[in-house]
Amino acid sequence: MSFFEKLDGIFFKDRVPRAFWRFVLLPLSILYTELVVRIACCNRFWGVGLFMIPLYSVVLGVLFTVLCSFWSRKVNRRALVGVQIVLSAWACTQIIYHSFFGKYMILYSIGAGGTDQIIGSGIVKNTVGAIFGCWWTFPVLALPVVALIYLTRKIPVHRISVKPNLLRAGVCVIAYALLFGVGYLIPPVAEIQKGAFNTELFINTFGMVRTEFLDFRCNVLGLGGNGRIEAASPLTTETVPVDGTPQDETAEKPKAQVLDIDFAALAESDTDKAIKELDEYFSAETPSYTNKYTGMFEGYNLIEITAEGFSPYAIDEKLTPTLYKMRQEGFRFNNFYTPIWEVSTSDGEYAAVTGLIPKSGVWSFYRSGLEEITFPFTMTQQFLRGGVKTVRGYHNHTYSYYHRDISHPNLGMIYKGVGNGLESVIKNRWPESDVEMIDGTVGDFLGGSEPFMTYYMTVSGHLEYSFDGNSMSRQNRDLVADLTCSDTLKAYIACNIELDRAMERLLQKLEEAGVADRTVIAITPDHYPYGLEDKDDENMYHYFDEAAGHPVETTFELYRSVFLLYCPGMEEPVDVDKYCSTLDIIPTLNNLFGFSYDSRLLPGRDILSDSAPLVLFMDRSWITDKGKYDAGTKEFTPFPGQTVASTEEYVDNVKKIVSNKFKVSARMLETNYFRHVTGLTTLYSEGQK
Repeated sequence: MSFFEKLDGIFFKDRVPRAFWRFVLLPLSILYTELVVRIACCNRFWGVGLFMIPLYSVVLGVLFTVLCSFWSRKVNRRALVGVQIVLSAWACTQIIYHSFFGKYMILYSIGAGGTDQIIGSGIVKNTVGAIFGCWWTFPVLALPVVALIYLTRKIPVHRISVKPNLLRAGVCVIAYALLFGVGYLIPPVAEIQKGAFNTELFINTFGMVRTEFLDFRCNVLGLGGNGRIEAASPLTTETVPVDGTPQDETAEKPKAQVLDIDFAALAESDTDKAIKELDEYFSAETPSYTNKYTGMFEGYNLIEITAEGFSPYAIDEKLTPTLYKMRQEGFRFNNFYTPIWEVSTSDGEYAAVTGLIPKSGVWSFYRSGLEEITFPFTMTQQFLRGGVKTVRGYHNHTYSYYHRDISHPNLGMIYKGVGNGLESVIKNRWPESDVEMIDGTVGDFLGGSEPFMTYYMTVSGHLEYSFDGNSMSRQNRDLVADLTCSDTLKAYIACNIELDRAMERLLQKLEEAGVADRTVIAITPDHYPYGLEDKDDENMYHYFDEAAGHPVETTFELYRSVFLLYCPGMEEPVDVDKYCSTLDIIPTLNNLFGFSYDSRLLPGRDILSDSAPLVLFMDRSWITDKGKYDAGTKEFTPFPGQTVASTEEYVDNVKKIVSNKFKVSARMLETNYFRHVTGLTTLYSEGQK
């Protein structure tokens, strides 16, 4: 008996009609594909997803089978195999992408030109490495394709008449609806279904196939996906100064940081449902208040920097003395976090510069430029509104990367990168030099009128962290040769020495121009340095463990970061122990520079105010002054000495607050709500428009 005859004996026995297999093969192959993706990508294999994914695999598999039953046997067979080829190919893509970025690929990236960016950038070598590192996905995910090719020769896949087909399709649709309803009876599933669309959460809970359909519906077609805003009580905390100093009883009474906006009246007059819900939400929001730091930098200059892959591990007293000095002598935010978002660098920039949570499933910064969204509380707009004629922005890599040529001018700045102005001052290598960017641009804004505002997006700290693949690491190799650590960690520190030298050069130029003591420098990372992850090691975070000197906890500590806020004219450093994150930067800068803004309209809060702290992460984990909540394990860990009246009620309320902030930020991007509610339009730099 041949192998294939034995195979026939296994699958096709008289007691199991061959026609039965027609409606079983595709559900089984989809489930197989889903499990491969889950094993390869999901940090926690066990969970509610193992209950929901098989059910959706069956329903969607049968539905696809029905849709592949309207034509001749040959066409139906090819359609069934074709469905699995597409699913296997996309699963391979997701696994490779996830191994490289630590996140799933979104459909929006295809239309936005994500593939072209990888091919046309310096990370193509890393991408090829990721593909080779996931070589096993190709044979493993080819198995269901081969099985379908063989088995569809053995089973009847002839044309089925329309009536029974439509009946089966109707049953599948009803089953799908029932599954959706059942999800609301399972608390962890209901949380996700009621929340804003999130690729990571949805794939881990419902599987890749269902998530891609939702991604297409929500983010390509723009139909729903934001969830309903839920009622929640505001966070409260004891009124304690962030630096621990006694309250000044003679100080002026704090004032709410708000604009003259009557949200309740707007809610009555607005007819658009999405906007009306935002009106109602903001009418119940608690503002932050002025404090002793309000206006501390009024009239000063600002240089705002998003530093690629920057982290506390790059700060060393001897190797990066300028960054060390800035951290020690400025505002010292001791519990600052940089959450990672879906579109890594671009989303990290978006959060830091606009103060909003990026919308899952789209390139939020790019989309904001395409749709000319107004961001009145960004530093660019506040300085332009304060009388500065020109704000400039720079990037020392390809100017159109992540479509910054569309997003950044929409902020009101004159923006230059390599390809539209900086190619003459920056050498062609990967990654490019931050020092060259500073040297080639400071003359644009120094020597003119004050105050001024400038924005930089650096690139010297970009992965990969090796002496072969990173020109900045190679250039500074000798400076880290004596370190007693791995070559990968040496390379990471070495490439960040270039950022340190750039900051040294910048401070030197400011000093020479006589404006150093009136210039604030704000530096924040775009994301944690995920290039330090070792996908080939059982402990992929061992380089982080090495850098930290202890095993790094990966739900919270991995994202513990640094926000350098420094002015050479500060008389003494300010220690801030309050929990804070990237989202708090914009309200904090607005307060320090004495700008008028409405704190209710931003998801973050002025770190220096007495507002309750809240740090939120992409997976909906969070930190407050009371403790930490891990969304993966559903566990709340109170801080020592902290208690709440009811842990269950407290956690449930904060979860709603966090969920609402994601939903609200997404809607503000979609509806251009800032412009609607403030009446403020985008101002542009002189000579820009």
